[in-house]
Amino acid sequence: MAKINPTRMNLINLKKRVVIARKGYSILKRKREVLVIEFLKLLKESKESRKELNEIIKNSYRTVAIASSYIGNFELEEVAMHIEQEAGITMKIKNIMGVRIPAINRLVEDQGYSPIMLQTSLAADDINESFRKAVGSVVDVAQREQSLRRIAIEIDKTKRRVNALDYKVIPGMLAETKYIRMRLEEIDRDTFSALKHVKKKLARNAG
Repeated sequence: MAKINPTRMNLINLKKRVVIARKGYSILKRKREVLVIEFLKLLKESKESRKELNEIIKNSYRTVAIASSYIGNFELEEVAMHIEQEAGITMKIKNIMGVRIPAINRLVEDQGYSPIMLQTSLAADDINESFRKAVGSVVDVAQREQSLRRIAIEIDKTKRRVNALDYKVIPGMLAETKYIRMRLEEIDRDTFSALKHVKKKLARNAG
């Protein structure tokens, strides 16, 4: 324990700091609980989204195989060259207990068909639609998994702060408080004994 001046002012200040530290401890514990609940919720959703994505991709490649057998690889390549690119995504940030979570939205535009695509079979159109669904699912999975990563990091940081308060900071301040209180009591006893001795001496002198 670092040396601390055993004064009543230091004792008062330490008691105030203990109260603040205990409030902070309670707030951080509550934050950790909320983050864990949110993490478990997102984890469940992420597993479901990942499973759905795998199924969508599997169906997309199955659609490609079927279309290839009907219209051939050459026509499929021609279709792919004339498909417009995705409109893109937008990303906003939402706040969960101080954690900045990405909210990713996919921009959807009506995809017009070029003259070449109008001449293609329904199978080629199915490929286009299936992979557009896959892109949407990828965005959804990316958002949830990025949120999971950030929440997991914050849970770990909060846990370390809670443990530091619980096992080091608060016990240390309580030990300092106890030390100051004991030293003040010792000083009071010494002062009382000294005053008693002086009083007796004055009484003898007066006699």
